[in-house]
Amino acid sequence: MIMEHQVGRENRLVIAHMYFATIALMVGASFGLLQALSRAQWAAAPAWFDYYRMLTAHGVLNAIVFTTFFICGLATLLTYRAIPRERSLWIGWLAFWVMAISSIMAALSILRGNATVLYTFYAPLKASPWFYIGTTLLVVGTWIVMIDLIQNALWFWRNHPGERLPLVVHGSLTTFVMWFIATIGVAIEMLVFLIPWSLGLVPKVNVMFTRVLFWYFGHPLVYFWIMGAYLIWYNLVPRFYGGKVFSDALTRLAFILLLLLSTPVGLHHQFMEPGISPGWKWLHTMTTFGVVIPSILTAFAIFASFELAAQRAGVKGFAATIAWLPWKNPAFTGPALGMILFIFGGLGGVINASYAMDTIVHNTMWIVGHFHVTVGGPVALSFLGAAYWIIPRLTGRRLWAPNLALAQTYTWFVGMAIMSTAMHWAGILGSPRRTDNVTYLGAAAASSWMPQMHWAAIGGTILFMSILMFVAVAIGTLFTPKTQMDPILPAPVEDEALATPAVLDRIGTWAVVAIVLAVLAYAGPIHELLTMHTYGAAGMRTW
Repeated sequence: MIMEHQVGRENRLVIAHMYFATIALMVGASFGLLQALSRAQWAAAPAWFDYYRMLTAHGVLNAIVFTTFFICGLATLLTYRAIPRERSLWIGWLAFWVMAISSIMAALSILRGNATVLYTFYAPLKASPWFYIGTTLLVVGTWIVMIDLIQNALWFWRNHPGERLPLVVHGSLTTFVMWFIATIGVAIEMLVFLIPWSLGLVPKVNVMFTRVLFWYFGHPLVYFWIMGAYLIWYNLVPRFYGGKVFSDALTRLAFILLLLLSTPVGLHHQFMEPGISPGWKWLHTMTTFGVVIPSILTAFAIFASFELAAQRAGVKGFAATIAWLPWKNPAFTGPALGMILFIFGGLGGVINASYAMDTIVHNTMWIVGHFHVTVGGPVALSFLGAAYWIIPRLTGRRLWAPNLALAQTYTWFVGMAIMSTAMHWAGILGSPRRTDNVTYLGAAAASSWMPQMHWAAIGGTILFMSILMFVAVAIGTLFTPKTQMDPILPAPVEDEALATPAVLDRIGTWAVVAIVLAVLAYAGPIHELLTMHTYGAAGMRTW
């Protein structure tokens, strides 16, 4: 048995991650609401804090800082619980403080108006070097988390020879190995190009090459989020309805496929950009379609788990099974409603990966709607729902206002559905993205999408109210009476599931394969760009 004081020390580390993520979510969402109201012409950004600064802060804090801190805390928690032992936490705390300080550094650069370069921070827009240094150190902090996970996995293999790595550790470690491979691209972009350029050490930067490096990282970032949600769907959600993991082997296979297929897909974000041959864009289209496979496996496994648990409870039939699920438990409704939103996010992703369709929607609000229903649906909603189960077990306190927590999950679902649908529809009508004012001085064409902008603002307002509910519950839980600290245990595997092949546990081998696939997918495009004449950019500040 792991000693009680050890559990308490570990809990404090995880709590720090989750509440820092909550702060980032709240601050970033405030800017998101202001953006929605601005585009709807219901409010104007103040002159001292313009729309594009809000856009940058919203994207960085919500899409990067919030998600990264939650996933790091979740992976650390699941790994520590699955491998109980006396351990030093200095690596975990080092990672947290590196990530926290660097996030604050980058956020202050944005808020002070020195890094209004949007979420994608494309050159030739030039930010303060403190923004680039901060975001780079945030990535370094996640690498330290990965080192901690590897250290625990190695300890397990040494002390349990011949045994399979616990499923939650396998999923967590695979997620961070994929993340490490993906972040090599942005690390090179920052260290070799953007930081020296922003410091004035080099006069110009290769814009096209840095964009390729960004999207080498940028789309795998989405799967980093998704794999975090999958850790919850596979391992925690069955706990809420008395279910089990459908198959240990299938779960590991899904994570390995994401490890292999997440990186060689980034060029589908650059369909509209020159300098890259159509053949390479086609290759990345095909690999993007391949990522659908682990999503289909996951959908099958999750619904099979629902069905088997319902059958054991004497419930039969699709409608009866759905009705039987614990829809009054916010820890369940968060991930479950996120799964529903993921269906639409996945369908939109297939459209975006198609060259012909992408040419129509690429620079429109369709992309913004897709992005929000993906990260704001299965990812954020799963994280918030799981927090309602995890935080009471970390703090030893009962959940404050469970009915408010339940209302929060449904409110989020409704707000996201309204906002993302309106954004998709506005994109079909031609409404541009990355633009604060879409009225075009009253042009008739622009008037066709303004009702959708109004609906997007309504949905965004509902979402912001939902976030306020979550923050209230998260803070309130810290002050509820102490109660018995329930254990944090992942769901068991179905008894009838087939044994897991040893090959699925060889994460190092699969990492090598993933690196080879990434090299094959990017060697050609990078060679093309390096052999072309380089038109370097000196840097611009348009704000």
